[in-house]
Amino acid sequence: MKANSLEKQMRALEYFHDLRLLPGTWTVVRVDGRTFSSFTETRFEKPYDERFLDLMTTTAQTMLEELHGLYAYTQSDEISLLFAPEWDLFARSVEKIVSVSAGIASATFTHHAGDPAHFDSRVWLGVDVPLVIDYFQWRQADASRNALNSWCYWTLRDTGMDVQEATHTLEGKSTDFKNELLFQHGINFNDLPRWQRRGVGVYWESYEKEGYNPITQQAEVTTRRRVRIDQDLPMKEEYANMLLDIFEE
Repeated sequence: MKANSLEKQMRALEYFHDLRLLPGTWTVVRVDGRTFSSFTETRFEKPYDERFLDLMTTTAQTMLEELHGLYAYTQSDEISLLFAPEWDLFARSVEKIVSVSAGIASATFTHHAGDPAHFDSRVWLGVDVPLVIDYFQWRQADASRNALNSWCYWTLRDTGMDVQEATHTLEGKSTDFKNELLFQHGINFNDLPRWQRRGVGVYWESYEKEGYNPITQQAEVTTRRRVRIDQDLPMKEEYANMLLDIFEE
């Protein structure tokens, strides 16, 4: 078989190579740590460790910068990265987007952690801004549930319960039960750091910088952009309004 014919035949079997994001849609790429429950158990404090937070926010910032994102949100071992409808990196190729985003996340986290770690990646599409806001409020609600469950679970483990006992104690229990459980152990859930309960936002902000123009020999103020790491996110409508401001800027 001729080389050109063989290449054509093999290329034809790359069935998903031409798959593209729908035009005009908002895109969220979400990466999740693979088997991170076992990866973190022996390397980081439970239920939360600021070293792990730093690794995740560093990874989110790198993805935001490398992929030209608009907003990144991280909680637990996941990162959601938002792109505007006009974003056309990799010609909106789904194969490229999921493979490169997972690669950047894995390489960045591994480099800074000093241990090999892997992320998978998926794509979410939204047709309008309200749906995008719903998405991030959904992930933030998940962060709150994760925080409450994690604090309850590890509080019980600290009392001497094993995995099965702690899991059984919390199974099917209400939010009120879990809050009361923590309160009985001297923990007020609402007093815990916001980044644990609400996640962390990573986004661009404008700022003014004063400099000197050697040509005019005058001081000048220019507007520049920088990445902000926000560990004090609001909730509900206030969070929605914050996201709208980011989208508009």
